[in-house]
Amino acid sequence: MPKPIVCLSAILCQFCEAFRSCFSKRQWRYFVIVLLGLIECEQRRTLSGLLANIGERVSLSGLSRFFHRWKWQTEEVARIWLGRFRQQLQAKVEAEHQRQEAEREKRRGRPKKTVVTGYLIFDDSVHIKPRGRKMEGLGRHYSSTEQRVVTGHSLLTGLYVLLGRRCPLQPRLYRQQSVCQAEKVPFQSKVDLVIDEIEHFEAAEGTQTHVLIDIWFHCKAVRKAAQGRGWEVSGGLKSNRKMRLINPDGTRRWITLAEYAARLQPEDWQEANWPSQQGGQKVYVHSLRTHIRKLGPVLLLITCQDVHSPTKSIRYWGSTLLEADAQTVIDILAIRWSIEVFFEDVKDLLGSDHYQLMTAEAVLRFWTLIFCLACFLEEQQASQDHLATWGDARRAIQQEHQRNLLSWLQTQFQAGLTTQQIGVRLSLSSC
Repeated sequence: MPKPIVCLSAILCQFCEAFRSCFSKRQWRYFVIVLLGLIECEQRRTLSGLLANIGERVSLSGLSRFFHRWKWQTEEVARIWLGRFRQQLQAKVEAEHQRQEAEREKRRGRPKKTVVTGYLIFDDSVHIKPRGRKMEGLGRHYSSTEQRVVTGHSLLTGLYVLLGRRCPLQPRLYRQQSVCQAEKVPFQSKVDLVIDEIEHFEAAEGTQTHVLIDIWFHCKAVRKAAQGRGWEVSGGLKSNRKMRLINPDGTRRWITLAEYAARLQPEDWQEANWPSQQGGQKVYVHSLRTHIRKLGPVLLLITCQDVHSPTKSIRYWGSTLLEADAQTVIDILAIRWSIEVFFEDVKDLLGSDHYQLMTAEAVLRFWTLIFCLACFLEEQQASQDHLATWGDARRAIQQEHQRNLLSWLQTQFQAGLTTQQIGVRLSLSSC
C-alpha cells in the first residue's frame, strides 16, 4: 500500500530536515517524497515506480520538473551530508586519539604523535543504458562487470572511510571528449575530476588522509595533488610501468614490473594475509623500495596466490609509505574494496541505474539523492548494533513506516472517514 508522508519515520524526518536549506518549500516536499519512495519501492526505481509507492497527490510531471527544471544545487546537498559525517565522527576521532595515548609505551623523549587515518577512495562505475539513445552524457565505457565495452553513463565518485564508517562524496558524471564536443560542454578527464576532489576535500578534524586508487588513477598528477596536501597515496600499478633497478656493480637501468617479477624465485616471497569479511585470504608478497618512472620513490608490492606459478594471479601495488612493512600496506590496500561494495549496494539495493532521465543534470540529481539516502542508511547501521547491512536498516525503516501507516489508518477511521475518503487521501483510484 502507498505510504503518505505522515507515515515517515521520526528518524528519517529528522534527517530530511537537515537538508531543508537546500530547497524551497515545494522542492523539499519532493525531496522527502523521493527518499521515501526509494525506501519503499521494491521494483525498478523509475519516477513512476517511486510515485506508485507514495500516497501523496503529486504528479509525474511535477516529479520530473523537480529533477529537470527546478533550481537546486547538488553541491549543497553533498556539503551537508559530509558535514554531518564529520560532526558525527568527531567524538570517535578524539576517543581514538585518547585510546592510542593510553596504550602508548612510556619511554624517554618526546612521545610519538597519535594518528587517526581516514581513507579517501576513488573509482568509477558504469551504469548501462543500451536503449537510452537520447540521454545526455551517454558514452562507450568499459564495464568490468560485463567485461566488455557498453553504452551508458560513467559515475565517478570518492568514498571517505573513517573508523569503519563510510561517506560518499558528490557524484560526478564523466563524459568522454567526443561526447563533450557533441554536447558543447567543457571536457574533464577522470584524472582531472579526481584531482579536483582531492584539492577541495575537507577531512575530519584531527585526522590524516590516505588516498587509495586503482591502476587507472595512479599517475603523477594525482600523486602530486595528494602529496601537495600532505597525504599518502597507495594503489595498483600496471605491469608495464618501469622501475629503477640497481645492479650489483652500482649501475642503474629501467625495467618493467613484469620483467622484474619474472626474475623472482620462490624464496623471494613471504606469506601475508589479505583482509576480507570472510576472515582473510593467504597471499604471497614481495616488497621493494624503488623508483617508478613518472611517480618517484615507491614502496613496491607484488602479490600472488602461488609462488610456484605467480604469473596466473600476480598484481602490482605502489605506496608512498616507504618505511612500512608489507602487511601494513596490504591492510591499507584492502580498504579500497569498500568502494566496490558501495557501488554494488547503491545499484542493487537503491537502484542507482534504474533511472530514465534525459538530461545530464537530472541524472546527477538522481545519483545525489541516492547517495543522500545511502548516508542515512549508513548512519542507521552504525547507530544500531543489530543492523548488519544497509538492507537491514532499510527493512527496519519500512517496518516503522508500516506501523505508522496502521496507526494513521486507525486515526482516520476513528475520525469517521470512509474507506473511499481514505483512499482519496492515499491517492488510490479504488480501495
